[in-house]
Amino acid sequence: MAVIIGIDPHKLLHAAYAIDEHEQEVGHLEVRADARQCDRLLEWAGEFTGRSWAIESASGLGALLAQQLVNAGEHVVDVPATLSSRVRLLGTGWSNKNDTNDARAVAVAALRAPTLAGVRVEDHTTVLRLLAKSHLDLGRSRSQACSRLHALVRELIPGGIRKEVVVSQAETVLAGIEATTSVQAQRLELAWETLDDIRRFDTKQKRSKQRISDAVTAADTTLLDIYGVGPIIAATLIGYSGDVRRFPTAGHYAAYNGTAPIEVSSAGRTVHRLSRRGSRALNHVIHMAAVTQIRHADTEGRRYYDTKVAAGKTKREALRALKRKLSDRVYRALLVDSKQ
Repeated sequence: MAVIIGIDPHKLLHAAYAIDEHEQEVGHLEVRADARQCDRLLEWAGEFTGRSWAIESASGLGALLAQQLVNAGEHVVDVPATLSSRVRLLGTGWSNKNDTNDARAVAVAALRAPTLAGVRVEDHTTVLRLLAKSHLDLGRSRSQACSRLHALVRELIPGGIRKEVVVSQAETVLAGIEATTSVQAQRLELAWETLDDIRRFDTKQKRSKQRISDAVTAADTTLLDIYGVGPIIAATLIGYSGDVRRFPTAGHYAAYNGTAPIEVSSAGRTVHRLSRRGSRALNHVIHMAAVTQIRHADTEGRRYYDTKVAAGKTKREALRALKRKLSDRVYRALLVDSKQ
């Protein structure tokens, strides 16, 4: 008898619910999130033959438990939180939100959606994803610090810092400000501290770029052969795509990264618009690569873009088409890398 065990993970405890192929309960359990969490679950599930595990958000709160189970030789799939919540809300008699019902919904979702992504043992792909996410977070933190500095300086001198924040130029601006009141003195002190934060972010970003460059070199990827794809974009594409072999076709991959347009029809009128679904991180880096190709006239992407514009497409539609074409190119490159 095949058994699917759904896991609703939390910071302090994990709820497990086992069902058979008819969605009938086989057992349920709650375990504390501690050093023995995996051992307790395996001891409890030992009597279930043909078992598999389904963990909600296996790359989030359930990441550690998912990796522990996979390393123990168990089969684990990742259930998106949106899918399990729909199952819970539509399930007759199981709509109340609690840990047991949530775990059951995860198990049912895995039973009825056999194409869910399996959890793999962490490898170099995980390293690239971690580095890419860290670099993105650094960029956001620096932008926030720059916004705070702009706001402070704007209240000290007319117009504030007129250009993008560069540490050396900002130092010159701050050094030329003379505070005449206690309020201005406090603003100026905070501005200097914020500039120190920006300087630290610049140093961290420099180290981050070098780490990513080294990691991408170690990956020996063919993505770098694509014009506009550098180490940071390559790391994001590899890290956030995961095992590309789980996508049967380039179309499936395009739907996953959001470059496949969505058809919208009403009253006999059919149009296509930008998809807001899928991975925004992947969509963003594909967009950056497309824009880079458009900016240089001697690239294949620019020639493709010009052809679309000449055919009557708007610039936005032509860019969308180029992103879709680049998605296919990335898909093929990742497939080649997976066979190396």
